[in-house]
Amino acid sequence: MMQRLRRGLLVVVIGILGACNSGVPEPASTDIPGTGLRLTIVRVATDPFLSRHNLTMIIERAGGCSHTVDLFPDTGRTSRRNLYVTAKAQVYVVGQFDARVVDVGQCTVTLSEFQHLDREVMFVGSFDEDVDEHWGFLSAAVRPERPFEKR
Repeated sequence: MMQRLRRGLLVVVIGILGACNSGVPEPASTDIPGTGLRLTIVRVATDPFLSRHNLTMIIERAGGCSHTVDLFPDTGRTSRRNLYVTAKAQVYVVGQFDARVVDVGQCTVTLSEFQHLDREVMFVGSFDEDVDEHWGFLSAAVRPERPFEKR
């Protein structure tokens, strides 16, 4: 009886620990075609049980260009960032609540209001969870664009 109780308790503990967020940084990266730019978004859990994360974006380009910026945090299943390229050599990193404009030539990142973004853009992919809930970059060839819900 005691051994059965221990086994049952062990199964419960393993199940709880498996459901916990570890707080270990989860980087996801992609090279943006035609720009020479590498973009990485690092996601770090801030709560052991809830889907809450801090997000940091890092851009790097050959020649020493590098920039790091904190993105709007994920306060509950809002980590996804869609990635777009414009005809003006800009990269848009668009989330549910924020949009960042990366000027490839100047190596700058600015916060932008959604209404100021160009509409003629090419969807490159998304930083998001895959079907197994692993953080990564999903190219447009792997998964089509998922627009954000208007709240």
